[in-house]
Amino acid sequence: MRKVINSQMQIGETDISKIGFDLKSRDEIPKLLMGLQYIYSNKKIRKKVFKILEGIVPKNVSSTNGCPGMDLWKILVMGTLRLNCNWDFDKLQDIVNNHRKIRQMLGHNIMNYNDIYPLQTIKDNISLFTPRILKKINKVVVDTGHDYVGHQKNESLKGRCDSFVVETNVHYPTDINLLFDAIGKTIKLTGRACSDVGITSWRKSDYNIRQIKKSFNKVRKLKHSTSKNPDKKAQKEKQIIQAHQDYIDLVKTSLVKVESTLQLLGEQYQYKQEKIQQIEDYKKHADRQIDQIKRRVVFGEIIPHDEKVFSIFEEHTEWISKGKAGVPQELGLRVCVLEDQYGFILHHHVMTRKTDDKIAVAMIATAKKRYSNLKSCSFDKGFYTPENRIKLNKILDFVALPKKGKLSQQDKELEYSEEFIEQRRQHPAVESGINALENHGLDRCPDHGIDGFKRYVALAVLARNLQNLGHLVQQKELQRQKRREKSFLAA
Repeated sequence: MRKVINSQMQIGETDISKIGFDLKSRDEIPKLLMGLQYIYSNKKIRKKVFKILEGIVPKNVSSTNGCPGMDLWKILVMGTLRLNCNWDFDKLQDIVNNHRKIRQMLGHNIMNYNDIYPLQTIKDNISLFTPRILKKINKVVVDTGHDYVGHQKNESLKGRCDSFVVETNVHYPTDINLLFDAIGKTIKLTGRACSDVGITSWRKSDYNIRQIKKSFNKVRKLKHSTSKNPDKKAQKEKQIIQAHQDYIDLVKTSLVKVESTLQLLGEQYQYKQEKIQQIEDYKKHADRQIDQIKRRVVFGEIIPHDEKVFSIFEEHTEWISKGKAGVPQELGLRVCVLEDQYGFILHHHVMTRKTDDKIAVAMIATAKKRYSNLKSCSFDKGFYTPENRIKLNKILDFVALPKKGKLSQQDKELEYSEEFIEQRRQHPAVESGINALENHGLDRCPDHGIDGFKRYVALAVLARNLQNLGHLVQQKELQRQKRREKSFLAA
């Protein structure tokens, strides 16, 4: 049984719309909670958000029968809090169980103050969100923010678009440590499967991993010779090749044993097919890394970039070099964001195997469908292609897309125009928005898989827009309070 929120207030419970906050606080928690409070206090907006939240309930779960699950409003509060404050789940659990204001926002009172949220319950419920549902809620929040600042529906929106890298939670990849990751996981899962059915041939699985690690460490510590003596250099190269070969041979021995064990588990013990497939997947990773190590070290080949995998656990991870000073490469995925003149993020897109110039038109076309009054947008040079400029000019009234390379006379007239210069002058503000996203969760994604990555990014964007709305509410209330104090003193 799932409810959006318990509509029947209990003794000692504070109405969410009546919760008071410190208007002078500069912390992100009050701002986010004030944004959520504003959404909740407006019946029309609240009804829209609650209707969207009902979409996260699985179809086979009744809203009236069965054990009560976590209220959907609580899931929204917890999910946005986690991203807005850049907390892990352990920190979130401690805060929601002990922070007074947050407990009030979750609907708790003095009678049930000792009710706590288990860690796994929080994880399972927040993972119910999907990027599609979060984008729908974000649309409602942005529309609410526009109404709050007095933006009229027929008034034009001015966008600014840029991309940045959200890192995945991976270590620096080399072919030898990726091989160790793969074989280590293969042996652990195989040993666990054998333990489940009573096979004793893998009782020394931990010892086998330690032996492989010794060989891995030996390879890892070897360095190429810098000596000018060709004999010494040749001897060192031979030593490196031999160490890699020993490492590969030791891993191969374990893989052969794994292969026979998997056959036994499937045919004789009828072990779970999904578990066997999981082991097979890690085994394939190990086979690929063995092949690449042999080609690179023994045969001296240069492995093409397209063949490389940069994490066996987060396979969507990309090696991204954006040419930033002091940041030679980043491991993660690009995220493109479109921000308006009020600081609200209208649209975002997780880019897989794409660069800025491949996403420019799609970003604007999607945003235009949601916000028909989007009339102009600024970009940087990374988004430029001649085709992009032509297509964007058909969608928007004005496009500030600087051209790469030498400018023609026509390009100079465009880029030196007053409107173009003004749009370009406002464009760096999107960097401030990106920096805010990075400081509030989007520096590194701890969630697993591409679906978890997209959900994490969508939650961060929603949390940022809610915080922005809360900041506007806070400043307006603060000004109102100052006017009251001033009139009181004058009287």
